[in-house]
Amino acid sequence: MSIQSIINREIFAPCDQKLLVSIEVRRRNRRKLPFLSAARKGKYSTFICLSATNKLPAQLFITKVKQFEGSLHFAKRSQWTVEQLRQVNGINPNKDSPEFDLVFDRSFDQWVAGSDAEKCMFIQVLYHACQNHWMCKDGPANPGDVKGPQKPGGPEGSKGLEGRKGPAVPRTNFINCQSKLMEDACSMNMVIYRCKIFLNQMKCTMLPPPRRRPAGQGKSAGVKSRTPSPARSGSMKKAVRRASQALGERGDRLLRAEDKTAHMKDRARLFSDTATKLALKYSC
Repeated sequence: MSIQSIINREIFAPCDQKLLVSIEVRRRNRRKLPFLSAARKGKYSTFICLSATNKLPAQLFITKVKQFEGSLHFAKRSQWTVEQLRQVNGINPNKDSPEFDLVFDRSFDQWVAGSDAEKCMFIQVLYHACQNHWMCKDGPANPGDVKGPQKPGGPEGSKGLEGRKGPAVPRTNFINCQSKLMEDACSMNMVIYRCKIFLNQMKCTMLPPPRRRPAGQGKSAGVKSRTPSPARSGSMKKAVRRASQALGERGDRLLRAEDKTAHMKDRARLFSDTATKLALKYSC
């Protein structure tokens, strides 16, 4: 079972919520609190999660979840609503980077995701979830879009409806984010990001973490550094190379499929316009 499934089962399912996306992060600038060093509980992993309630109208929440070293369970630390999220800063709008900032009403966090793909996937899901949330909350943009009989009074009735609305809540502002994650986003990007995340996780599991040399010991003390054998390292490189090649080929196929779909959509629109013109011409 994946980490996201475990977090959803332990943290969000009991609260009648569903987890939309979660990524592992670490602070870009660690807070230095020397007076808390003695009471520190040890190392832990931090996850930023985006969830939604199952009941309608759905509410969006951003939750900070931690898992301490040696523990199999996750703990919820902080939670904010999407109305409290004031700004999402992507740091660099020109290229993929793992850094991003989240600005809330009374807090400001600077995070670094595990990889560029994880950060891109999180921002893309967060942006579209916020857009859908505000669209459902505001309702139709024009009063004329609402079907059904209108109340007498015309414009006055619409003014009365507007007068009953509550105070405007400032929406989340997305700055320094790539356009491919917002307006120009497509479902193909999510597939590519998930493939990159899977490849990165596989690479991390195949390569052992670097071992720190004990203090006071080294080559002079007769301790030999443990390095992987050439055969093992060669097989790892071949596996990573094959996975990278397969990922690149899949991305090319997805891009070709997307171009073909757009071309077929244009042809269908042209055919529809031509059929409409012919119908109007011969109906007269």
